[in-house]
Amino acid sequence: MTVANAEADELPRRRLPLWVALALSVATVGPTLAMAGNGQGLISTVGKSIPLVFVIGLVGVSLVAYSFVRLTRHLNHAGSAYALVGVTVGPRVGFFSGFAMLGAYLGFSIGTLALTAAFANSLLAEAQKGVAHPFQLPWLVPVLITAAASFVLTGREARLLAKVLLVIEGLGIVAMVVLAAVIFARGGAPATGMDFSVFSLSGGSVSAVLGGVVAAFLCWAGFEACASMGEETADAEHNIPRALIGTLALTGVLFVVVMFAQTIGFGTDKAGLDAFERSANTLGDLGNIYIGEFFSLLVILTATVSAFGCHMATAATSGRMLFAFGRDGLGPKALAHIHPATGGPRRATWLVVGLAAAVNTICWLTGWPVADTGNPAIDTYFLFAVAGSVCLMVCYLLVEIAAMWFVGASRFTPVHGGVGKTAGLLLPALGAVFIVAVLWFSVKDSTTWLAPPILGLYWCAIGVAVAVAASRVARQVGAALAAEVGLPSEVRTVSAQLR
Repeated sequence: MTVANAEADELPRRRLPLWVALALSVATVGPTLAMAGNGQGLISTVGKSIPLVFVIGLVGVSLVAYSFVRLTRHLNHAGSAYALVGVTVGPRVGFFSGFAMLGAYLGFSIGTLALTAAFANSLLAEAQKGVAHPFQLPWLVPVLITAAASFVLTGREARLLAKVLLVIEGLGIVAMVVLAAVIFARGGAPATGMDFSVFSLSGGSVSAVLGGVVAAFLCWAGFEACASMGEETADAEHNIPRALIGTLALTGVLFVVVMFAQTIGFGTDKAGLDAFERSANTLGDLGNIYIGEFFSLLVILTATVSAFGCHMATAATSGRMLFAFGRDGLGPKALAHIHPATGGPRRATWLVVGLAAAVNTICWLTGWPVADTGNPAIDTYFLFAVAGSVCLMVCYLLVEIAAMWFVGASRFTPVHGGVGKTAGLLLPALGAVFIVAVLWFSVKDSTTWLAPPILGLYWCAIGVAVAVAASRVARQVGAALAAEVGLPSEVRTVSAQLR
């Protein structure tokens, strides 16, 4: 590998408005698909306490968000955590954090492609209501169709992609709010009603609830995707933190409220929870029960398109990270290419889309993985999404450490309305403790060496090996990072102290 040089292409700097960065983060989170496809996997472990899991998850994600906001006020780079950690703690640790984040987004890109196929078949089944054996496509077919569409759209200019993503998620959010309002107005399921005990541990143990928080992290995973747009966003020191806060504020309230509505909508007795767990698209099923078949079709359609939007957003974010690695000599130089017409790393993004299609094809051909849902496409989604979530939590842990390192090593004064130095150290420390606890509870009960959380740790272990092997270029990469983020003089001094 060679270190970045003057021949490497550069992203167009500081031209995109706030809403483009916000759109990428919201689409990567994928609110509609998160609510339609993530709750089912929690029923067997936490029972009716799913809303409590999401409240705890929101607290933890908020602590992580604080560190991203703190760092992106000073540092912005296409590599996101790769640069945030690399400039503060050191380039090798930075590479490892970026590698972990890349594993997360690759996993999400693969998984959401499979979930799009599952939702597409759910839409077909709903359109054939009353048919004993509704026609279903082999799930590889919608995967390949979706991948082809992704090649077309992810290769376009960032503003166009952002507009598509905003429309997709906007329709889904409106549909979810309407459905939740109807469920509340009707008092939930007749058998159990408005059961507020879902916010207690009555549905599961402390250990099970904390272990389930990994699924809540999965729902918010990607809120920080806009950080990879830091080199392209105008006034990034203000707009990237605003996009981070805006994404979390919007999805935080939405997720807790909608998950509560879903839980009481199905009912908190055994029959209701069984129906929740078996649902291929919870929003669609509840839409049919509480509003009607037409609304159910609409909700399933929005969830399907949302899953596709999330796939495109994660592919775009992964592409920017691969670009950053290639530019700094920690990946093939061919990935450090910017398409002149779109101003984006199209080659790297297309590589991610192709990889996602290939992995899904292998899963379809082999019948692996096999889980409890009974739907092979959803099984594939949960495998790669949970493994990706573990990778992302490892990355988040390093970002928390980077934030503490940054504040502790500098003569800190509040900037842009920031809080004091004590809080600047305490909040990331609490976040780090939270993430370690969630990681432990998510992996401790894994029964096989191919369990999804363990697969995520394998990816991280590969990252450690690569970071050690690349030690000879670490100093040069560190210098490249400092130049690329455009450090102001006072922060450049801190960076020098850290080395």
